[in-house]
Amino acid sequence: MGPDSPSHPPPSPGELLDQLLGSLMGDFSSWFERGLVLLDHCPEAVMPADQQRSLRERIELARKQLGAATSLRQAAPIPMALDMETLAPWHQLVVSVWNLSASLRLNGVSLPDPPAIPGAEGSGA
Repeated sequence: MGPDSPSHPPPSPGELLDQLLGSLMGDFSSWFERGLVLLDHCPEAVMPADQQRSLRERIELARKQLGAATSLRQAAPIPMALDMETLAPWHQLVVSVWNLSASLRLNGVSLPDPPAIPGAEGSGA
């Protein structure tokens, strides 16, 4: 073995899928939690109450769906993927959270720092 040889064999496609999807689902979970925190600090001048309620309901539903998907993945005997029809609305919801964060900051609303995400220096919202 030369100095450029890896000490561990590369992950199988199933292991790689499992690692990537696990990381993505963790990101969704973090952003959904952050969205709830942002809504807790959101004045009606930034987002009307009815829009806040709607966004909160969408986040709560997505959290339940994410929890169910996570449980199914953990119970599956082999690595499994999630359909884009499942992931796309979650991604759109994360974009809504990012937009809310930007609106709050533009309006000078003081926000608590997000929890540190290992390996993600400088990516706070």
